[in-house]
Amino acid sequence: MSTQPAPAPLLIACALGIEQFALRAGDRGGAGGPVTVLRTGMGPAAAERSVTRMLADPALRDAAVLATGFCAGLAPGMHPGDLVVAEEARDPRGTTACVGTDLLVKELARTVPGRTVHTGPLTGSDHVVRGHERSDLLATGAIATDMESAATLLSAVRAGERPVAAVRVVVDAPEHELVRIGTVRGGISAFRVLRSVLPAFFEWHRSLLLPRR
Repeated sequence: MSTQPAPAPLLIACALGIEQFALRAGDRGGAGGPVTVLRTGMGPAAAERSVTRMLADPALRDAAVLATGFCAGLAPGMHPGDLVVAEEARDPRGTTACVGTDLLVKELARTVPGRTVHTGPLTGSDHVVRGHERSDLLATGAIATDMESAATLLSAVRAGERPVAAVRVVVDAPEHELVRIGTVRGGISAFRVLRSVLPAFFEWHRSLLLPRR
């Protein structure tokens, strides 16, 4: 009797406790395989350490990796609660191409109707971006920035070939600059959106498990 191989796991990485709380609050099951939500801590160094350590576990050796959480929008007209699906994540160390972006856009539009979904490059920073730095980064072609996605995905592919993606929720934007991350706890739209996105992540994960023709 043949034995079906175990479905590949999914590792969802975020930086902050409030992001992890939102994701867990929205988890109603439905993934194509085992799911781990990892809180990496803030910053690229913390993300690299945490993701590298997790993927060294044999149970997660072949895991698909998705970076998520909040981000700063760079383009005029972006609003808190908008979604960013990265086509690539980049920082000074390199660029990592994302897999299945079209599917993520479609599933997010279905899962969180009415929310604007932006696609484009997501750039990494080692600090919270303010003021003129936004326009400087926008000039590079990036549409959003955060501190962990690029490091997360680069660490993931360095640990072994695997599908990776990044989906971020805009928490502040050029016309809506956030004074401090603690205001997220006030129940603004970014938290509610992040709490709702897991079904789209699970559909992305399931699509990776389908036989290729």
